[in-house]
Amino acid sequence: MAPESIKRMEKTKVAIVGLGTVGTGVARLLLDHGERTTRHAGRSIWLEKAVVRDLNKPRDVELPEGVLTDRLEEVTDNDEIECVVQLVGGVEAARSIMIQLLESGKDVVTANKALLAEYGAELFDRARELGRSIAFDAAVAGGIPIVTNIGQCLSANRIESIHGILNGTCNFIISQMEEQGISYHEAVEEAQRRGYAEADPTMDVDGSDAAQKLAILSHLAFGARVHWKDISRQGIESLSPTDLRFAGELGYRLKSLAVARLEGDELELHVGTQLVRRDSPLAEVGGAYNAIRLVGDAVGRVWFHGMGAGRMPTASAVVADLIDSVVGRTAITFRTLQLWSERPARVLPKPSATAATRYYLRFTVQDHPGVLADITGALSKQDISIASFIQHEQHEGPSDRIPLIIMTHQTTVGAADRALAEIHQLEMVHEPAMRLRILD
Repeated sequence: MAPESIKRMEKTKVAIVGLGTVGTGVARLLLDHGERTTRHAGRSIWLEKAVVRDLNKPRDVELPEGVLTDRLEEVTDNDEIECVVQLVGGVEAARSIMIQLLESGKDVVTANKALLAEYGAELFDRARELGRSIAFDAAVAGGIPIVTNIGQCLSANRIESIHGILNGTCNFIISQMEEQGISYHEAVEEAQRRGYAEADPTMDVDGSDAAQKLAILSHLAFGARVHWKDISRQGIESLSPTDLRFAGELGYRLKSLAVARLEGDELELHVGTQLVRRDSPLAEVGGAYNAIRLVGDAVGRVWFHGMGAGRMPTASAVVADLIDSVVGRTAITFRTLQLWSERPARVLPKPSATAATRYYLRFTVQDHPGVLADITGALSKQDISIASFIQHEQHEGPSDRIPLIIMTHQTTVGAADRALAEIHQLEMVHEPAMRLRILD
């Protein structure tokens, strides 16, 4: 489409609030690829304002004169601006801005998963009261269109399970530990150097970020209402090259997974490092990539893979949401899906103690007769049977301490808790055991 044709078409004015990494990417797509967005929207999407805190901060995008402002009122008081991309991070300030935008008559696009995980019900209720919409495909898995696929494309299915690598930072760290043979702390430093990890990576490495995303996906896929803080989480901070080495010896790779699995009318939810068979697609996902394996009763197994973060992949999802909002598709799905509404939850969270799984257990034990019998005895008391075990001679660390690896048959979380509580009281067992789930 020629530039002259774009100028003659209907113009829809939009704004961006927050011009950080993703916001800059969104501005670039709107300014540099207007022909592309116009072709999909059937109208010109015109960037009218971009709101920032610091007008003098250098930015990697050249904006037309008059677009940049530090006053939100230039957006909320402008009736010609119909839709706003809200890319402010954090929770409290982002919540306040979102409400102001909705109350000023704007539809909103956001990539802030923490905001939705914490205040989704309040914000969606307010948007419905005001006749406005909220689009959020970029809030989970960046450039992977998982929100749209679950909410619309797979709506004929009863979703049975979701297994996802939802945090690229964790995946990169684990990949570096495995490929380069480096420690966890060295891998974190490399992730920070490359821009994959924040100066304080806590929310990524302790599982909080993935839990927030899982809470959103679980609401979309299963109608579950669970606060992300109530999801069982295991971070990657205690991983060691030893665990990666033994996992490889056993035919597995380690991956930090977010899991939602339907069992009857109960939903099992957890985030943590798991052993994944080397020949499975999830095991092959390396670096900072995200991947999601979803099973529906009609479609069967569906696989999504791509960059889960970064400027342009996330900006891609944001602009797609913006086009849907401008065209009116978001308004229709927003009304029909009734997300975070007062409707009763379709499923309830499964008590974590009753969840069934197999375990990889690594003990650091004193090289002394009877230690294996004591450990297996404690497991046997909880009806936990052993599938296999590995015990090598020690070549590192204190000469009288060796790693003992046990792979269990299926048991419950509660049974494993009770067995480990007893094992940790044994004098010949040093340090708490490393316990990881096994995905078969």
